[in-house]
This record gives sequence, C-alpha cells and structure tokens, in this order.
Amino acid sequence: MLNFGIIQLNKLPSHPDKLKRIFERLDGIIKEYKPDEMAIEAPFFGKNVQSMLKLGRAQGVAIAAAISHNLPFEEYSPRRIKQAITGSGASSKEQVAIMLQQLLNFDDLPKYLDATDGLAVAVCHHYSKGIGEHNKSKNSSWGSFIKNNPDRNMTK
Repeated sequence: MLNFGIIQLNKLPSHPDKLKRIFERLDGIIKEYKPDEMAIEAPFFGKNVQSMLKLGRAQGVAIAAAISHNLPFEEYSPRRIKQAITGSGASSKEQVAIMLQQLLNFDDLPKYLDATDGLAVAVCHHYSKGIGEHNKSKNSSWGSFIKNNPDRNMTK
C-alpha cells in the first residue's frame, strides 16, 4: 500500500462538477503512481434510484479515467469484496476496515471509511488474481482450472 484516501466532493456545487473532480483526481493518481491495473466496486442495486444513477455515473467516470490511460480494470461486487476481506459478504464497513488494518498493519483508521472501502477493492483484486466480473467466465471452466493449477491435478 502506497497511499489511500478519498476524493472530497461535498463542497462542489453540482453533479457535473463532482464527476469532473473524480476524473481529474484519478487521472492525476494514475499519472503519479503509474499502476498496472485498476479495480472498482461494481454497481449495486439500492432503493434510491437517483443515488444509484449518480453512483453509476461516478463509476463510469472512474472507468473512463482508466481507459484514457489504456489501464485495464476489473469490477467486483460489494458482497464479493466483503467476503474476500472478512470471510462474510454481509460485513459492515467497520468490520472491513478493522480487518484491513490487521492485514496491512497500518496504525490509524481513516476518518472516512470510504477510504478503506477502496482499499478493500484493491485487496480483493489481489486475492482474486485479477479475475472479477469481466473475466470470471473466461477462467471459470474446469479446463482452465486444471490448466491454472497443475499441482492440483490428481491423475494416476
């Protein structure tokens, strides 16, 4: 872990301004750290349709930032992320944050748990070896399992 945090959006006046800030910050982060790939939380269904639409737009802008740098990306469902970190897909933000603190050995939890949510996506991506929602069908056959795990082949 090199860094983790949040992008402050609460003082921006409009949704387009917030989307622009997301794109600009991620563009800067990609230029600064030069990652090989990006992981993002997949859209989820909620009760508030307007909130879901705004979140979907924000996710789209984040993906656009990755694409603008030819950076491959993968998506993971919220349940899968929580499962990878805590062992339970129904874990709270606090449980995820505490487990990440133990796994990665950092001292203080951040003020906003959205920062540890983002970190959880990265750790899930690592544990999943980059096989998220886009790639799971490509690698989920028995043939690909045997090919990717020759040491587990039990032929006589």
